[in-house]
Amino acid sequence: MEKVNLARKLAAFDDHRSPRVVADFNGNDVMVVKVQGEFPFHEHPDTDDFFLVLEGEVLLDVADATHRLGPGELFVVPAGVRHRPRAETEAKLLLIEPRGTPNTGDPATAAPKPRI
Repeated sequence: MEKVNLARKLAAFDDHRSPRVVADFNGNDVMVVKVQGEFPFHEHPDTDDFFLVLEGEVLLDVADATHRLGPGELFVVPAGVRHRPRAETEAKLLLIEPRGTPNTGDPATAAPKPRI
């Protein structure tokens, strides 16, 4: 057991859309990620998708609506709902997903999730 400093973890990498696992929680990966630009539309048929904005602003396109999220705001996309996060400038997020969930919804196109 030890504390996790999210700012230090985020400072450890520069690439976008490549989540890093920083902790485990009841069979879930707790991750940080930097995003900029558009992520492809996708869905997770069996799990909700949790987004918490730490820094910056994220536009989350969900179904026919766009949700603007700023620091300290979170959004949970229900399982099976098509969505796309995007950010005009770099944003930093905390994500929580069941261990092994592919970030694109498809294992063939998913980014690896290394532990830092």
